[in-house]
Amino acid sequence: MNKKAVILGVIVIGIIAGVAASVSSSPSESVNLDMGRTHGTISTAMGSAILGDPSAPITIVEFGDYQCHQCYNWFHNTKPAITRDYIETGKANLVFVDMAFLGKDSPKAAQASYCAEDQGMYWDYHDLLYVSQESKIDGGWANSERLKAFAFSLGLDMELFESCLDSGKYSKRVQYNTQQARDNGVRGTPGFFIVGPDGQQQLAGAQPFSVFKQILDTMA
Repeated sequence: MNKKAVILGVIVIGIIAGVAASVSSSPSESVNLDMGRTHGTISTAMGSAILGDPSAPITIVEFGDYQCHQCYNWFHNTKPAITRDYIETGKANLVFVDMAFLGKDSPKAAQASYCAEDQGMYWDYHDLLYVSQESKIDGGWANSERLKAFAFSLGLDMELFESCLDSGKYSKRVQYNTQQARDNGVRGTPGFFIVGPDGQQQLAGAQPFSVFKQILDTMA
C-alpha cells in the first residue's frame, strides 16, 4: 500500500512538474529578449532587434502595423534617407514595435516577423512585408498562407516557420507591443518617438525626412 502511494506520489509530482514546465515555456517569446530594454518611456523589450549600432546616441522607436498604408509610405519615402544618413553612420538606431490593430491579419503578420527572427531574418521579413503590402486591409495579402509564402521566398525552414506561426507562439509578444503603443499615447500608425541623451520627442504620421532631420540634428 505504501509502495503504491509512493509511486502515485511520484506520478503526481511528475505531472505537476510537466504542467509547470509547459506554462513557463509557453509562450516562449521572452526567451533571449532583454526584458529590461527601454528607450525613453517605452519598453522595447518585446520589439524588434535594434537596427544599427546599439550604442548609437539616438534611438528612433517606430510603432507600426504591416497593413498601414502610411507606414508603407514612410518605409518607402523617408526610411531610406534616415538609414543612409543616420543609421548607417552610427548616429542613430531604430526599433520597430508592433501596433497591430488595423485588421484581423495585422497581429498574425506581426507574429510572422518574429517567427522569421527565430531564423535570424527579422528585418528581411519585415522589409518584405512592406514591399509586398496591398492597399486593402484584410484583403488576403497578409493571411496565414501568404505569410508562409513570404517565408518560403526568403528560404526559411518552413517546418519551423509554420509551426511557430500556427501555434501563436508570439501572440502575447505582439499584444504587449500594441499595449505599449497605447500606454505611450500613440493613436495611429506610424507613430514615432525619437529618444536622445536629453529626452524624447514624439511624432505622429508619415513625416518627411526633413522633419526627422531637424529633430535628429538637434539631438546629436
